[in-house]
Amino acid sequence: MGNNDRNFILILAGGKGRRLWPVSNRLLPKQFLDFFSTGRTQLQTTYERALRIVPRENIFISTNKTYEDIVKEQIPDAITDNILLEPIVRNTAPSVAWATFRIYNNPELNGDGRLLVIPSDQAIINEDEYVESANAIFDYAATHDKLVLVGVVPTRPEQGYGYFQMDGAAPGGGDRFFNAKTFVEKPSLEYAQMFLETGEFLWNTGMVCADARVFRTAFMKVFPYVFRRMERRHEFYALEREREYVSAKYSQLPNTSIEKSLFEDCSNHVVMKASFGWADIGSWHSIYSQYAEEGVDNVVLNSKVMFEDSHGNIVNLPDDRVAVIANLNGYIVTEKNGVLMICKKENSSSLIKKYRNEVRIIYGEEYL
Repeated sequence: MGNNDRNFILILAGGKGRRLWPVSNRLLPKQFLDFFSTGRTQLQTTYERALRIVPRENIFISTNKTYEDIVKEQIPDAITDNILLEPIVRNTAPSVAWATFRIYNNPELNGDGRLLVIPSDQAIINEDEYVESANAIFDYAATHDKLVLVGVVPTRPEQGYGYFQMDGAAPGGGDRFFNAKTFVEKPSLEYAQMFLETGEFLWNTGMVCADARVFRTAFMKVFPYVFRRMERRHEFYALEREREYVSAKYSQLPNTSIEKSLFEDCSNHVVMKASFGWADIGSWHSIYSQYAEEGVDNVVLNSKVMFEDSHGNIVNLPDDRVAVIANLNGYIVTEKNGVLMICKKENSSSLIKKYRNEVRIIYGEEYL
């Protein structure tokens, strides 16, 4: 078995995408949408990038069982056994733990396989450099028993992202890999500005890589009871046994993210300083900010819009709509599934959470 055959990618595609409501909704979340008129959804684009890095049979897709048909429709050549269908909604840590268990127990690997976790809601500017960086991450993880995180240089004091603090060059890392000192998730504006000014911090891309044995050791600390029972139950490993166990026991895994469970303790972490051009497609504000850095005033996504004396807006409307927007500054204007939302772009994530809850209570689940 060649070295590349021991490299695996897990695509995280089970999120609800609530911060991009109403365009991203419970029936069709953001990872299954084409936000930028490329003809490819976020999941399809992520999968095609992964194919440039590892063989098809080494790509896992984690999603909720609700989205099984959507995943199979959008990625028809995905290996069916490699679609990890969560029986209930959980955060990202259980998804990564499941993929870790699958690789660690693969008899052909004898516990020697590396896993790179990739969110499906990212925009990548330089695809070639992204592929080269992914291969470099795999190479580093193959020779160092570390959790290898991936960060990018911040360009603004963004409160919605996590930050890694670098602490000197990592062993064998040259000028690309650094020891991780601390991780701070979604800091205040004051701290985000300080992080930007020090030059010591990187934005968290959500990508992380390690040997399966390193991941296993980390997860044994997070939920040892379930993981030990899983391993004892599957001393003689088989996919069918794995599925049965996951179906019965997945609810016992904590509903926690990889950031909360794996990143906060940086004692065995290295962070790669990447430069492939990265943007989070997690909220209306983050999408707008990315365009604003390129000098765009009003951001228009797949929409027909006329502006007059309006600035700093982001607009996403159905194809059969024409919007005339006058004297409006700093707003989100978007419509989908019978919901028209016009709200201030500032603090939009908390506002959207509030609006979604109110719509659910007053008008019902169908609009979510």
